Amino acid sequence: MKVDFEKVNGLVPAVIQDAETAKVLMLGYMNEEALEKTEAEGKVTFFSRTKNRLWTKGEESGNFLLVKEILNDCDNDTLLIKVKPVGPTCHKGTDTCWGEENTTNLNFIEHLAKTIHDRVVEDDPKSYTNKLIKRGINKVAQKVGEEAVEVVIEAKDDNTELFLNESADLLYHYLVLLEAKGHTLTDVVDVLRSRHK
Repeated sequence: MKVDFEKVNGLVPAVIQDAETAKVLMLGYMNEEALEKTEAEGKVTFFSRTKNRLWTKGEESGNFLLVKEILNDCDNDTLLIKVKPVGPTCHKGTDTCWGEENTTNLNFIEHLAKTIHDRVVEDDPKSYTNKLIKRGINKVAQKVGEEAVEVVIEAKDDNTELFLNESADLLYHYLVLLEAKGHTLTDVVDVLRSRHK
């Protein structure tokens, strides 16, 4: 990764985003040394413009930002750092520096869909997902039908744990069916969006 630190007087903005929820948590600045330390230690370190020194987020509070991925923008002068936050990000005690709650976990569905795709591409013989798809579209569709029936049965009872577990099974198998048919959840969302008035 080639970051152009000289373009902006030795500092580049670093947008901090939760890797799971995709919420923007904060904005900081990095010099070359801060980026090197971040990459080496796996915890986000900034260059503090007020303290005029390196500053690892969480060095006093323990609310570290654990690095999952670092991306450089198209102009090589802004970083996007995807993290797993340990505790609230803002020094005021909120999840983000904009006071937003960092609660959604729907991005995990995209992660799961990608994992399903990867299992098929890698042709992993130990993978349940890969084995199911290799059994053919009829078997995949049958599994979705079975899981849907189980969700309906559990919906009529009062056992929340069983209902949620069967719902998770249904969603997983539906994602496998989409993969088997060569589609993504985004395709389905596009249809829903087109119907939305």
